[in-house]
Amino acid sequence: MFNFEKLDAWQHAIEFADLIYSTTRSFPADEGSSRSSKTDFARFVEIAAGSLFEVVSQSVIARRQGFLNEAAALRIYENAERQGRMPSGPRNSLLA
Repeated sequence: MFNFEKLDAWQHAIEFADLIYSTTRSFPADEGSSRSSKTDFARFVEIAAGSLFEVVSQSVIARRQGFLNEAAALRIYENAERQGRMPSGPRNSLLA
């Protein structure tokens, strides 16, 4: 379990996201945007850990909303745990 999952704020945020997904399910789909910058690679690597936590949170929401089955959600979670244990050497060398 990640430490942030124990926070009441995180748990409430997940419940809020569930509410938003349920409420907006019938809204028309539109195109999202992506985060990309070829000149800001070091910054991207710096925020990758935060993005990893976002993926874990979104996978919980997706599972609760029925977009992911249990096996897929578990696969994402286990991969996120493994990714989170990886050394931060590349990030540190880019930011030095």
